[in-house]
Amino acid sequence: MSKYVYSFGAGQTEGKSSMRDLLGGKGANLAEMANLGIPVPPGFTITTEVCTIYLEKNEYPDSILKEIKDAVLKLEKATGKKLGDKKDPLLVSVRSGARISMPGMMDTVLNLGLNDESVIGLSEKTGNSRFAYDCYRRFISMFGDVVLGIEFNKFEHILDAQKTKSKISSDTELSVDDLKAIVEESKKIVLKEKGFAFPQEPEKQLFMAIDAVFDSWNTERAVIYRRINNIPNNWGTAVNVQSMVYGNMGETSGTGVAFTRNPSTGENRFFGEYLINAQGEDVVAGIRTPSEISTLEKCIPVAYKQLVDICKKLEKHFKDMQDIEFTIQEGQLFMLQTRNGKRTAPAATKIAVDMVNEGLIDKRTAVTRITPSQIDQLLHPMIDPKAPQKVVAKGLPASPGAAVGKVVFTSEDAEHWVEKGERVILVRTETSPEDIGGMHVSEGVLTVRGGMTSHAAVVGRGMGKPCVVGCGDLLISAEAKNFKIGDIEIKELDFITIDGSTGCVILGQVPLIEPEISPEIEVLLKWADGIRTLGVRTNADNPADAQKALELGAEGIGLCRTEHMFFEEDRIAAVRAMIMSETKEEREIHLKKILPMQKEDFKQIFKVMRGKPVTIRYLDPPLHEFLPKVHEIQDKIRELQAEGAPQKEIDKLMSVINRVINLHELNPMLGHRGCRLGITYPEIYNMQTRAIIEAACELSKEGIIVKPELMIPLVGHVRELEITKKDVQETAAEVMKEYNVQIDYTVGTMIELPRAVMTADQIAKEAEFFSFGTNDLTQTTFGFSRDDVAKFIPLYIEDGILADDPFAVLDREGVGELMKIGIEKGRKTHPGLKMGICGEHGGEPNSIIFANELGLNYVSCSPYRVPIARLVAAQATIAKEK
Repeated sequence: MSKYVYSFGAGQTEGKSSMRDLLGGKGANLAEMANLGIPVPPGFTITTEVCTIYLEKNEYPDSILKEIKDAVLKLEKATGKKLGDKKDPLLVSVRSGARISMPGMMDTVLNLGLNDESVIGLSEKTGNSRFAYDCYRRFISMFGDVVLGIEFNKFEHILDAQKTKSKISSDTELSVDDLKAIVEESKKIVLKEKGFAFPQEPEKQLFMAIDAVFDSWNTERAVIYRRINNIPNNWGTAVNVQSMVYGNMGETSGTGVAFTRNPSTGENRFFGEYLINAQGEDVVAGIRTPSEISTLEKCIPVAYKQLVDICKKLEKHFKDMQDIEFTIQEGQLFMLQTRNGKRTAPAATKIAVDMVNEGLIDKRTAVTRITPSQIDQLLHPMIDPKAPQKVVAKGLPASPGAAVGKVVFTSEDAEHWVEKGERVILVRTETSPEDIGGMHVSEGVLTVRGGMTSHAAVVGRGMGKPCVVGCGDLLISAEAKNFKIGDIEIKELDFITIDGSTGCVILGQVPLIEPEISPEIEVLLKWADGIRTLGVRTNADNPADAQKALELGAEGIGLCRTEHMFFEEDRIAAVRAMIMSETKEEREIHLKKILPMQKEDFKQIFKVMRGKPVTIRYLDPPLHEFLPKVHEIQDKIRELQAEGAPQKEIDKLMSVINRVINLHELNPMLGHRGCRLGITYPEIYNMQTRAIIEAACELSKEGIIVKPELMIPLVGHVRELEITKKDVQETAAEVMKEYNVQIDYTVGTMIELPRAVMTADQIAKEAEFFSFGTNDLTQTTFGFSRDDVAKFIPLYIEDGILADDPFAVLDREGVGELMKIGIEKGRKTHPGLKMGICGEHGGEPNSIIFANELGLNYVSCSPYRVPIARLVAAQATIAKEK
């Protein structure tokens, strides 16, 4: 039979720290402290399983009720007191305790067991009427708030009114008569609000409080916290019922919260605060200003020394920084809680490295102590958490970090104002390749449309720019040069702040904190490199990104998107002219102009990478992305007509419009792009092959090692790869013959279509490597447009249709299963086939873990996500070994 209630303390402890899933973190650690001989007030823990049963049935089976009542009898025997006793009442606290710490999210009730009779007994037993009635007024207000659902401010108002009446300012100045008056007025509030008197039966109080704590698992704040921190909803919370000890019994009593190390900096120094003559909620609520923990040594020296010794013992036992709560009752110390303390990212890295150096933990444990989000925080500017903020809208957090700047609405304006010395944030309905210049100079990017893999998101991450996308509350007016959010108007050059880590849009300038890569994080990442088996590459299209990625630990380039090399003003014109060409001969003329540009790009990237592999994807985007907008040409025609320009000039522009219309596609993402472009216009891919191999040959003659990996995109049929690969090999052979240099290159493909997955065994006969393009594979598997999902994905997640945005977190059940098929089939044909991920999922922690499980060789991600990938890959290896 299952056991649902576990006692702890007073020599009858039944649990231990390894039972965290059942007892919750608080219950497990209370049991562990009791087992270590640390002074813990006795009590019992009702398991998380009971929470699940109660929330499902809204009642307790008789067997559970009996266990709880038996535990109360045990507690009464251990303390020598009885619940509700008129002379010496047992009072208890009722607290939540999930298996993972959720500080402040669920509810607590203190001083339970008091009523109109037992408060008199407590007063006589302690000889301290003020203390007794202070406990009673606290209990009524807390029980009224947590259990009865009465607004806490109503009780606070009674307290404030009594202090005003008695002409005092501090709670500790309240007299016994003041406290009695507060108790009576508080009971009247309960009667008025609920229609019944404040419950006087201690057993009824106890079960009502237990119900309330279980119910608090589903409060809005708890649900939101779980969603943010990826905590499953079905875990439930435990309830800890513990005999009360009192920090409000005079000047030799107190309560406090402390950390075994500084949670902000990681410094190995006891850190905390306390209050004399107070109960625990006083410290947390901030009603009184607490004192720094070291000063406790003068106030209550014996208890302070014992506290320091216990904290050292706990840290050594749990091998992590501890967050502890304690109460001192008339000079005697009691420990109420210990848990692994929350800490900042800089503190986390310092503590992990220090503990290895101190011999407390090993390197593998240290690597698991850092979260991906903490690495993220260390790499991007962050909003100062102490600064006031007015959040006016929220979109998708597409690229982390925070940015402050003046609003501009076009790339041209961004470049103009930056040249004038301004910091700007580019606000667009959506971005396109032509916005690259404005994006590059802006502090950050905000768009109305787009998802986590939209152009703005992908480019923003690649640049390390904070980016918020899909912010549908924005209404942009290009004519008025403003945008509105409800009644709020933000004009051009007004300051805003965006937080790419949360998706928040904030009015005005919010101070930012500039992060620094500490020596500790560099040490940790080197340890991670020695553990992981999964390679980490970067997505980089220019030398600067490649250099940054190398500095951050990339082992090569897993995706070099050649189309991104053409977005600069002097290049896009040549590419546009090439696309607009109607004959092969005309196209080749423009390709000759583009060739030296491409070659120089590759030379610079190869130089930076110096022998590390560089996977180059041939031209892939829908052609329309490079074409001029019809309405822009029409505007130009009207200008020329107004100026009386020659008809020849106007006819030339009209022919451009006709060509653009002819090239228009209804669904360009599934249209004339990828290898289809290379097959219909082989001269384009031949030019790119020549540029790559010429660059490699020239550098090889300089003694620089080059490892190009040529990737054919969007292959769905093996014949597409056969045809394109043949052209690549012939052109490469021709170039190498001209230079009299042999380059060791490989030709592979991007697996991004379901058909490619299902025929991977055939494609593997031609491919020398596979790279999963998970963005497009997700798009073509779900049938979702990745640029439009922001309209409905949030609702899908809210309604539980999807757990995550599949363009942000790799979908294991659908896309992941297809990948498994592709891997199995590919390696069946070609056992040593190298495989990786080059979609944006390559930098997302859950997706990296999945890539490791699949046995892929590497993941590739934007430069600023490389450290995250290094860390998570090591954590995945450790988890797999366990």
